[in-house]
Amino acid sequence: MTLFKNIGLLIVITFLAIPFKGTLESNEVVEQAQSKIPVLDFDAFEHMLHYDDDKTYIINFWATWCRPCIKELPYFEQIGEEYINKNVEVILVSLDFPNSLESRVIPFIERNNLKSKVILLDDVNQNRWIPLVSEEWSGAIPATMIYNKNERKFYEQAFTYEQLLTELKTFL
Repeated sequence: MTLFKNIGLLIVITFLAIPFKGTLESNEVVEQAQSKIPVLDFDAFEHMLHYDDDKTYIINFWATWCRPCIKELPYFEQIGEEYINKNVEVILVSLDFPNSLESRVIPFIERNNLKSKVILLDDVNQNRWIPLVSEEWSGAIPATMIYNKNERKFYEQAFTYEQLLTELKTFL
């Protein structure tokens, strides 16, 4: 009987030592999704507001709970695709809560097939960083900054495709 207990114990130990593939795969999916969406505080994000190269940057501040933001996102995506070979880069800065990254932000990005770079800004000290983005910004969203090494403009408004294109062309 002791031999059977020892064999049984050995089988249980061996089984526990082998990783459960289902759990591993779902963890890998979560890690891959999270690695695609960096979660940054303002200090880690701020350099994106000051690139000094030959590109024009469109940085849009948005959230999944903001209807005007959601309405205009396809226009940013379209501009990003149309101007990808003209040194234009779109960066979408989500202001959703970090605990909604997996439940709201990533599913939203996947469902809407967003191709632009997306980051989640996680910094509760808005009174410090909002004026560093723009002195003009009240903190309302949607908000957008368009800049290159020669010019910088901030917009606290929602855009139509035509409005966004018109503004972008002033930088090119």
